[in-house]
Amino acid sequence: MGNGINRPNQIAEPTRRNIADELRLRNFDPSGRLDEVSFLSRMFDLKSLPTTDYRTREFPDMAADVWQHRVNNRDWDDGWFWTDRRLNLLHVPDDAFLQFLGEMVHPIIRGDAGEREAFLEVCNRHLAPEGWEIAVVNTVGSHPIYGGRRINLIPAAAVADARAVAETLGNYVAKQVTRMEAALSGDLELAIGTAKEFIETVCRTILKERGTDLPKDDDLPALVKLTVKSLPIVPDGIEDKGKWEGTVVRLVNNLSSAGQSLAELRNAFGTGHGKDAAHKGLDMHHARLIVHLATTVGVFLYEAHDRNPGQLASREVNSDIPA
Repeated sequence: MGNGINRPNQIAEPTRRNIADELRLRNFDPSGRLDEVSFLSRMFDLKSLPTTDYRTREFPDMAADVWQHRVNNRDWDDGWFWTDRRLNLLHVPDDAFLQFLGEMVHPIIRGDAGEREAFLEVCNRHLAPEGWEIAVVNTVGSHPIYGGRRINLIPAAAVADARAVAETLGNYVAKQVTRMEAALSGDLELAIGTAKEFIETVCRTILKERGTDLPKDDDLPALVKLTVKSLPIVPDGIEDKGKWEGTVVRLVNNLSSAGQSLAELRNAFGTGHGKDAAHKGLDMHHARLIVHLATTVGVFLYEAHDRNPGQLASREVNSDIPA
């Protein structure tokens, strides 16, 4: 199981105990289709943990210990693992605790949708006051993969605006927005890398629809600057248009600077470039800043384009992947 971030837990011990108690009262079997040894081995190296059985030759490690007392004899109480000191579930880092909950509704473990929904209702009711939820973070084929996710990592307004753009541009952009939001719960490199991809997709779509030739390289600042240049800077009919044009141009040019910074951070800390094994990434609040910036910039550029269409060359509504 992951080591987590070295900081105080946000999911308090009483919250963890409340989840454990309610799941026990509902007779929820955490291991589902598997026996408990197989289930726990997905997250813990049971053979490296000590046994509690005095017959150490027969049951030398935790894997053998659990097999004897839960599979062979079943003389341990249900829910024993919540308070087992070797697993330490009441005190492990938040990401490890959330991973454990997510594993209980993994498609390999549990195939019944009703059971999954009941489990998620219990967990998320207790987790919500702490700012977390168990939600879909990935898929394997048609099967959802669950994990921990911060609630409202991207402000509600930013999510709504970004999803509104995605509704126009199609599934490809919708997946980017979902990926950014979900990745902030743990995969910060993916969040940063996807933020850059989101702006690139929006810019390339705007340029294509305005009939502007795309740049030959992948330089994000140049792409943003070219996109800004293709858009109306100051609306016609505004009072003192000449007076405010310089101010608005400076503001828009700052978006190009933001694109430069995003490209540099993505190259250093995002996905898309290999790092050495000792690489240390940014923290949650850095990734959140980058994702907020990307959604804000992308939405602003697309709205400026969409509200001032001029002579559009083409528009492929709801295409899966913009060319």
